[in-house]
Amino acid sequence: MVRFMLRRLLAMVLVLLAVSVVVFLIFNVIPNGDPAARMAGKQATATQVEAIRREWGFDEPIWVQYATTMRKVFTGDLISYTNRLDVDEEILRGLPATLSLAIGAAVIWMVLGVAFGAFAALRAGRLADRAISVLALVGISVPVFWLGALMSHYLGFRAGIFPSGGYEPLTRDPLGWAYHLVLPWTALALLFVGLYSRVLRASVLDGLRQPYVETARAKGLSERRVLVGHVLKNSLIPIVSLWGLDFAVVLGGGAILTESVFDLDGVGQFAADAIAQLDAPPVLAVTLLGAFFVVLLGAVVDIVHAALDARVRVT
Repeated sequence: MVRFMLRRLLAMVLVLLAVSVVVFLIFNVIPNGDPAARMAGKQATATQVEAIRREWGFDEPIWVQYATTMRKVFTGDLISYTNRLDVDEEILRGLPATLSLAIGAAVIWMVLGVAFGAFAALRAGRLADRAISVLALVGISVPVFWLGALMSHYLGFRAGIFPSGGYEPLTRDPLGWAYHLVLPWTALALLFVGLYSRVLRASVLDGLRQPYVETARAKGLSERRVLVGHVLKNSLIPIVSLWGLDFAVVLGGGAILTESVFDLDGVGQFAADAIAQLDAPPVLAVTLLGAFFVVLLGAVVDIVHAALDARVRVT
């Protein structure tokens, strides 16, 4: 297991290096035109463009440009050319809201997805199974921005049951923090609950047909022990993989629409504002941050997967 973990962590470092090169090429090399002009934004003067060209070394060889770009990203020297704010500071300022949204929603969609999926599998073919299947398809199909807008308007603005937007820091008011995030958590989680319930239902039904289940029953194990200790444990393997990658995507900017609808002022909303203004430095930094979360949690998922299924460690 230790060798598997070390091998996976080494692969993670190599993948992060490759991702940083790809992101650099996408932003600075592949597009046509002057990278300094793209970096400066829509309202830059010729003097500003020339200053950015010298600052970023766009007149230097490509490997020098890559080193300069990575140095600026990781040393906090990345500045937005639209509002002149430090990009790293803005990301750190918005990270608590994004983390709060992502963690809360991820817990909700994992718990409800597993509960509904297991219940539907145990009631396969019955009315409850069909009802959960219909609700799951509706949840998967409804756009999160549309659902969030409806919830914000009717439950927030008109009914006044919940705040229609905004973020309250956890350290300032824990109850207010949770109260402001109920609607964003629900809107974002419903997108995944339907998917997870369908995946787990199929996995549990497949597990119930496996020979080891019949063997466990023949040994006299109770039905509850067979389901929890054998079927559900193996059926959670694809769910764990999905959860880790989906959580990473949400952390890395996948909740842009949810943050924008509920005005959470997180990393996703910061990236959306930068995209609207064609402000390249914040988009570059958020893209690298998202890639980091995806690769890191991908490695964590592989390690957890290996802990659940020993067969993975020998591959």
